[in-house]
Amino acid sequence: MIQVGIRLHDVNTTVGKELQTLEERAKTAHERGFKCVHLALSKNGYPNDPCALNEGLGFHVKRVFEENKLDIAVLGCYLNLLHPDPIERRRIKEKYYANLRLARIMGAGMVGTETGCPNAEYRYTLQNLSQDTLDDFIRSLEDVVVSAEAIGSTIAIEPVTKHCVFDASRALEVIKTLRSPNLRIIFDPVNLLSIDNYEKRDYVLADAMDKLHDYIAMVHIKDFTVENGDLKACAAGEGLMNYEEILKFLKAKKPWVQATLENTNDNNSVRSRELIERIYSEV
Repeated sequence: MIQVGIRLHDVNTTVGKELQTLEERAKTAHERGFKCVHLALSKNGYPNDPCALNEGLGFHVKRVFEENKLDIAVLGCYLNLLHPDPIERRRIKEKYYANLRLARIMGAGMVGTETGCPNAEYRYTLQNLSQDTLDDFIRSLEDVVVSAEAIGSTIAIEPVTKHCVFDASRALEVIKTLRSPNLRIIFDPVNLLSIDNYEKRDYVLADAMDKLHDYIAMVHIKDFTVENGDLKACAAGEGLMNYEEILKFLKAKKPWVQATLENTNDNNSVRSRELIERIYSEV
Protein backbone atom coordinates (compact mmCIF):
# COMPACT_ATOMS: atom_id res chain seq x y z
CA MET A 1 0.00 0.00 0.00
CA ILE A 2 1.14 3.56 -0.66
CA GLN A 3 0.68 6.21 2.02
CA VAL A 4 -0.11 9.50 0.28
CA GLY A 5 0.67 12.67 2.16
CA ILE A 6 1.02 16.38 1.52
CA ARG A 7 3.27 19.33 2.25
CA LEU A 8 1.61 20.79 5.29
CA HIS A 9 2.08 24.38 4.08
CA ASP A 10 -0.04 23.54 1.01
CA VAL A 11 -3.06 22.96 3.30
CA ASN A 12 -5.59 25.71 4.12
CA THR A 13 -3.86 28.19 1.82
CA THR A 14 -7.22 29.65 0.79
CA VAL A 15 -8.73 29.92 4.28
CA GLY A 16 -8.72 33.60 5.23
CA LYS A 17 -5.74 35.93 4.98
CA GLU A 18 -3.91 34.94 8.14
CA LEU A 19 -1.32 32.16 8.23
CA GLN A 20 -3.01 28.93 9.25
CA THR A 21 -1.44 27.28 12.26
CA LEU A 22 0.29 23.94 12.18
CA GLU A 23 -2.46 22.57 14.41
CA GLU A 24 -5.23 23.75 12.06
CA ARG A 25 -3.49 22.41 9.00
CA ALA A 26 -2.82 19.01 10.58
CA LYS A 27 -6.53 18.64 11.37
CA THR A 28 -7.49 19.54 7.79
CA ALA A 29 -4.89 17.19 6.27
CA HIS A 30 -6.34 14.30 8.25
CA GLU A 31 -9.91 15.22 7.29
CA ARG A 32 -8.89 15.21 3.61
CA GLY A 33 -7.61 11.66 3.81
CA PHE A 34 -3.86 12.19 3.92
CA LYS A 35 -1.68 9.77 5.88
CA CYS A 36 1.51 11.78 6.36
CA VAL A 37 3.07 15.19 5.84
CA HIS A 38 6.19 16.92 4.65
CA LEU A 39 6.75 19.43 7.44
CA ALA A 40 8.57 22.74 7.04
CA LEU A 41 8.39 24.40 10.45
CA SER A 42 9.15 27.90 9.20
CA LYS A 43 6.18 27.76 6.81
CA ASN A 44 3.80 26.68 9.54
CA GLY A 45 4.23 29.35 12.19
CA TYR A 46 7.32 28.05 14.01
CA PRO A 47 10.91 29.30 13.87
CA ASN A 48 13.56 27.01 12.44
CA ASP A 49 16.71 28.19 14.19
CA PRO A 50 18.77 26.02 16.56
CA CYS A 51 17.87 28.09 19.64
CA ALA A 52 14.13 27.58 19.08
CA LEU A 53 14.26 23.88 18.23
CA ASN A 54 14.01 22.61 21.78
CA GLU A 55 12.81 19.27 23.05
CA GLY A 56 9.47 20.58 24.32
CA LEU A 57 8.64 21.88 20.84
CA GLY A 58 9.47 18.46 19.44
CA PHE A 59 7.13 16.68 21.83
CA HIS A 60 4.33 19.22 21.20
CA VAL A 61 4.54 18.77 17.43
CA LYS A 62 4.67 15.00 17.86
CA ARG A 63 1.42 15.10 19.88
CA VAL A 64 -0.32 17.28 17.28
CA PHE A 65 0.34 14.78 14.51
CA GLU A 66 -0.41 11.74 16.63
CA GLU A 67 -3.79 13.24 17.55
CA ASN A 68 -4.52 13.71 13.86
CA LYS A 69 -3.27 10.23 12.87
CA LEU A 70 -0.53 11.63 10.66
CA ASP A 71 3.12 10.65 10.33
CA ILE A 72 5.83 13.22 9.73
CA ALA A 73 7.35 11.59 6.66
CA VAL A 74 10.07 14.22 6.37
CA LEU A 75 11.14 17.30 8.29
CA GLY A 76 12.35 19.76 5.68
CA CYS A 77 15.63 21.65 6.10
CA TYR A 78 16.33 22.86 2.57
CA LEU A 79 19.43 24.99 3.02
CA ASN A 80 22.59 25.48 0.98
CA LEU A 81 25.35 23.17 2.21
CA LEU A 82 27.61 24.66 -0.48
CA HIS A 83 27.39 28.24 0.79
CA PRO A 84 30.78 29.84 -0.02
CA ASP A 85 31.07 31.76 3.28
CA PRO A 86 32.57 29.33 5.84
CA ILE A 87 30.89 31.10 8.77
CA GLU A 88 27.47 30.93 7.11
CA ARG A 89 28.06 27.32 6.12
CA ARG A 90 28.81 26.48 9.74
CA ARG A 91 25.55 28.18 10.80
CA ILE A 92 23.68 26.16 8.20
CA LYS A 93 25.16 22.93 9.49
CA GLU A 94 24.10 23.85 13.02
CA LYS A 95 20.53 24.10 11.72
CA TYR A 96 20.80 20.62 10.28
CA TYR A 97 22.08 19.24 13.57
CA ALA A 98 19.16 20.84 15.42
CA ASN A 99 16.61 19.51 12.91
CA LEU A 100 18.08 16.01 13.16
CA ARG A 101 17.72 16.14 16.94
CA LEU A 102 14.14 17.38 16.67
CA ALA A 103 13.27 14.76 14.02
CA ARG A 104 14.22 12.00 16.44
CA ILE A 105 11.98 13.45 19.16
CA MET A 106 9.08 14.02 16.75
CA GLY A 107 9.37 10.56 15.25
CA ALA A 108 9.94 12.02 11.78
CA GLY A 109 11.14 9.56 9.18
CA MET A 110 14.03 11.77 8.09
CA VAL A 111 15.36 15.28 7.64
CA GLY A 112 15.20 16.17 3.95
CA THR A 113 17.51 18.43 1.99
CA GLU A 114 18.40 19.40 -1.53
CA THR A 115 22.09 19.60 -2.39
CA GLY A 116 22.96 23.20 -3.06
CA CYS A 117 24.90 25.46 -5.40
CA PRO A 118 28.32 27.02 -4.73
CA ASN A 119 27.09 30.60 -4.36
CA ALA A 120 25.34 32.63 -1.69
CA GLU A 121 22.26 33.12 -3.88
CA TYR A 122 21.60 29.36 -4.16
CA ARG A 123 21.35 29.87 -7.92
CA TYR A 124 22.23 27.54 -10.79
CA THR A 125 25.76 27.85 -12.11
CA LEU A 126 27.92 25.78 -14.44
CA GLN A 127 30.12 25.12 -11.41
CA ASN A 128 27.40 22.70 -10.30
CA LEU A 129 28.63 20.31 -12.97
CA SER A 130 32.20 20.02 -11.73
CA GLN A 131 33.67 17.17 -9.71
CA ASP A 132 35.25 19.71 -7.36
CA THR A 133 31.81 21.06 -6.47
CA LEU A 134 30.47 17.57 -5.83
CA ASP A 135 33.49 16.72 -3.67
CA ASP A 136 32.95 19.92 -1.67
CA PHE A 137 29.31 19.00 -1.14
CA ILE A 138 30.24 15.52 0.02
CA ARG A 139 32.69 16.95 2.55
CA SER A 140 30.03 19.36 3.82
CA LEU A 141 27.33 16.70 3.97
CA GLU A 142 29.65 14.32 5.81
CA ASP A 143 29.46 16.48 8.94
CA VAL A 144 25.66 16.28 8.82
CA VAL A 145 25.75 12.52 8.26
CA VAL A 146 28.05 12.05 11.26
CA SER A 147 25.56 14.03 13.35
CA ALA A 148 22.67 11.92 12.04
CA GLU A 149 24.51 8.76 13.05
CA ALA A 150 25.24 10.09 16.54
CA ILE A 151 21.67 11.26 17.11
CA GLY A 152 20.01 8.25 15.54
CA SER A 153 18.26 10.17 12.76
CA THR A 154 18.29 9.97 8.98
CA ILE A 155 19.38 12.64 6.51
CA ALA A 156 17.93 12.23 3.00
CA ILE A 157 19.18 14.09 -0.07
CA GLU A 158 16.97 15.04 -2.98
CA PRO A 159 18.61 15.17 -6.44
CA VAL A 160 17.55 18.21 -8.49
CA THR A 161 18.72 19.03 -12.01
CA LYS A 162 19.63 22.63 -11.11
CA HIS A 163 21.76 21.67 -8.08
CA CYS A 164 25.12 19.97 -7.69
CA VAL A 165 23.57 16.50 -7.33
CA PHE A 166 21.68 16.77 -10.58
CA ASP A 167 21.10 13.16 -11.58
CA ALA A 168 20.97 9.61 -10.27
CA SER A 169 24.64 8.91 -10.96
CA ARG A 170 25.78 11.88 -8.87
CA ALA A 171 23.40 10.85 -6.08
CA LEU A 172 24.77 7.32 -6.13
CA GLU A 173 28.32 8.68 -5.91
CA VAL A 174 27.39 10.60 -2.75
CA ILE A 175 25.82 7.47 -1.24
CA LYS A 176 28.74 5.23 -2.15
CA THR A 177 31.34 7.72 -0.91
CA LEU A 178 29.82 8.33 2.51
CA ARG A 179 28.58 4.75 3.03
CA SER A 180 26.23 5.51 5.90
CA PRO A 181 23.00 3.71 6.78
CA ASN A 182 21.74 7.10 8.00
CA LEU A 183 22.01 8.65 4.51
CA ARG A 184 19.06 8.07 2.19
CA ILE A 185 17.40 9.42 -0.98
CA ILE A 186 14.18 11.37 -1.48
CA PHE A 187 12.97 10.49 -4.97
CA ASP A 188 11.26 13.40 -6.72
CA PRO A 189 10.82 12.34 -10.36
CA VAL A 190 10.01 15.82 -11.69
CA ASN A 191 13.11 17.29 -10.04
CA LEU A 192 15.22 14.99 -12.21
CA LEU A 193 13.72 16.49 -15.37
CA SER A 194 14.68 19.61 -17.29
CA ILE A 195 13.87 21.26 -20.59
CA ASP A 196 16.74 19.23 -22.07
CA ASN A 197 15.63 15.77 -20.99
CA TYR A 198 11.89 15.80 -20.27
CA GLU A 199 11.05 14.20 -23.61
CA LYS A 200 13.23 11.24 -22.54
CA ARG A 201 11.67 11.13 -19.09
CA ASP A 202 10.79 7.43 -19.24
CA TYR A 203 14.48 6.59 -19.64
CA VAL A 204 15.67 9.19 -17.09
CA LEU A 205 13.32 7.98 -14.40
CA ALA A 206 13.85 4.28 -15.11
CA ASP A 207 17.60 4.87 -14.77
CA ALA A 208 17.08 6.66 -11.44
CA MET A 209 14.90 3.89 -10.06
CA ASP A 210 17.43 1.27 -11.19
CA LYS A 211 20.42 3.04 -9.63
CA LEU A 212 18.84 4.34 -6.44
CA HIS A 213 16.18 1.77 -5.54
CA ASP A 214 18.04 0.47 -2.48
CA TYR A 215 18.38 3.97 -1.03
CA ILE A 216 15.00 5.60 -1.73
CA ALA A 217 13.33 6.37 1.60
CA MET A 218 10.28 8.34 0.45
CA VAL A 219 8.85 10.04 -2.61
CA HIS A 220 7.66 13.49 -3.66
CA ILE A 221 4.91 13.53 -6.26
CA LYS A 222 4.04 16.42 -8.52
CA ASP A 223 3.54 17.11 -12.23
CA PHE A 224 4.88 19.59 -14.76
CA THR A 225 4.01 21.60 -17.84
CA VAL A 226 6.30 23.32 -20.34
CA GLU A 227 6.04 27.10 -20.35
CA ASN A 228 8.35 29.73 -21.86
CA GLY A 229 11.10 27.23 -22.54
CA ASP A 230 11.22 25.74 -19.04
CA LEU A 231 9.40 23.26 -16.85
CA LYS A 232 6.78 24.54 -14.45
CA ALA A 233 5.71 22.35 -11.53
CA CYS A 234 2.02 21.71 -10.88
CA ALA A 235 -0.25 19.30 -9.03
CA ALA A 236 -0.31 15.62 -9.96
CA GLY A 237 -2.71 15.01 -12.81
CA GLU A 238 -2.49 18.53 -14.24
CA GLY A 239 0.55 18.11 -16.49
CA LEU A 240 2.53 15.71 -18.65
CA MET A 241 3.66 13.09 -16.14
CA ASN A 242 2.80 9.43 -16.51
CA TYR A 243 2.90 7.76 -13.09
CA GLU A 244 2.28 4.11 -13.99
CA GLU A 245 5.90 2.91 -14.08
CA ILE A 246 6.85 4.90 -10.99
CA LEU A 247 3.95 3.52 -9.00
CA LYS A 248 4.57 0.02 -10.32
CA PHE A 249 8.15 0.29 -9.03
CA LEU A 250 6.97 1.53 -5.64
CA LYS A 251 4.34 -1.19 -5.38
CA ALA A 252 6.91 -3.89 -6.14
CA LYS A 253 9.88 -2.56 -4.17
CA LYS A 254 8.66 -0.14 -1.48
CA PRO A 255 5.75 -1.52 0.58
CA TRP A 256 3.86 1.15 2.55
CA VAL A 257 6.10 3.87 1.09
CA GLN A 258 5.21 7.44 2.05
CA ALA A 259 4.71 9.79 -0.89
CA THR A 260 3.92 13.44 -0.29
CA LEU A 261 2.19 15.59 -2.88
CA GLU A 262 3.73 18.91 -3.90
CA ASN A 263 2.44 22.01 -5.68
CA THR A 264 -1.17 21.35 -4.73
CA ASN A 265 -3.75 23.68 -3.29
CA ASP A 266 -7.06 23.35 -1.48
CA ASN A 267 -8.91 22.91 -4.77
CA ASN A 268 -6.90 20.03 -6.23
CA SER A 269 -5.05 18.18 -3.44
CA VAL A 270 -7.75 15.57 -2.80
CA ARG A 271 -8.17 15.00 -6.54
CA SER A 272 -4.40 14.46 -6.87
CA ARG A 273 -4.37 12.05 -3.92
CA GLU A 274 -7.24 10.03 -5.35
CA LEU A 275 -5.52 9.90 -8.75
CA ILE A 276 -2.29 8.48 -7.30
CA GLU A 277 -4.15 6.00 -5.11
CA ARG A 278 -6.26 4.82 -8.07
CA ILE A 279 -3.29 4.33 -10.39
CA TYR A 280 -1.39 2.54 -7.63
CA SER A 281 -4.29 0.14 -7.11
CA GLU A 282 -4.41 -0.65 -10.84
CA VAL A 283 -0.75 -1.18 -11.74
